[in-house]
Amino acid sequence: MRAVYLAALVAGAWIATAWLTGVARNYALRRALLDIPNERSSHQVPTPRGGGIAIACVMAAGMALLGFGGLLHSDIVWALVGGGAMVAGIGWLDDHRHVAPGWRALVHLLAALWALYWLGDFTATPRGNTLSGWSSLHIALAALAIVWLVNLYNFMDGIDGLAGIEAATAGVGGAALLSLAGAPGLAMVMLLMAASCAGFLWWNWPPAKVFMGDIGSGLLGYCFAVVALAGEGAGALPAGVWLLLLAVFVLDASYTLVRRVLAGERWYTGHRSHAYQRLVQLGYSHRRVSLGAAGINLLVLFPAAALSMLYPASLPASLVIAAVAGWLAWRGVQRRYHNANATTAN
Repeated sequence: MRAVYLAALVAGAWIATAWLTGVARNYALRRALLDIPNERSSHQVPTPRGGGIAIACVMAAGMALLGFGGLLHSDIVWALVGGGAMVAGIGWLDDHRHVAPGWRALVHLLAALWALYWLGDFTATPRGNTLSGWSSLHIALAALAIVWLVNLYNFMDGIDGLAGIEAATAGVGGAALLSLAGAPGLAMVMLLMAASCAGFLWWNWPPAKVFMGDIGSGLLGYCFAVVALAGEGAGALPAGVWLLLLAVFVLDASYTLVRRVLAGERWYTGHRSHAYQRLVQLGYSHRRVSLGAAGINLLVLFPAAALSMLYPASLPASLVIAAVAGWLAWRGVQRRYHNANATTAN
């Protein structure tokens, strides 16, 4: 019965998101909610934004159904839906009119604290270790991690299909590991996310007919962070495993942020200096870059994450290897871009 319920949920999420994204696109066109190409853009034509509201609505409804059916702990439902509504809400406002970075950060922090409040009493399995035993330092670091992942995912949503296919592939990989670790409720959340993003990709796959917008990208980052902490707190899946599953986004965003801060740039403003954006500027299509990220997730990062779950002692080494390999790849793309520009200038 659970398998039938899950299959219906996944299929329904895919269909509902695909349909609602079309509705959201029509709304954006009527309201002239368009991303107009500029010097920081990776697209060439005005494109409607805010399609991520379809993902938000379907995921909220799906998680409520999982909670109602007894397949997901109620505390997890409150953590994801309540905080997710805050993140999606401020994103929706930002998609309609500019919201100052300080106000966005404040709402993201409140959403993080909301999640940690509900996760503090969460016990997913009989062997579960709740977050209630964490120190103040752990809580502060966890809140910052949630806020960072929310914004990180927003930074990485810059070309057609990338944010959606990252969530779909990392979500499926995470669902498999959570299921093996004895956390079926959290696994279903990840499958729900993957199915919703697959439905959204019907419209967002290159060439995109609608963009996700802040409402979608921020919500995906938030859900990944909360599920990672919930799995850690339940003693099911170490949060570090998610750093492997999401390494493409985590490393590109982090290395680019550090470079911009060291260069004295306004790191919170729009730009086109991420490695994935440099690849597009070097002539790679949006489709090729997005498929490349998906391939890395499925063929490299998922096996590494699975190995680290089965042999926990290998996790630190896996993280170091991923960080070094990611740095070399990131630096190689940046150098190639600058060399190409220097050749053109000469």
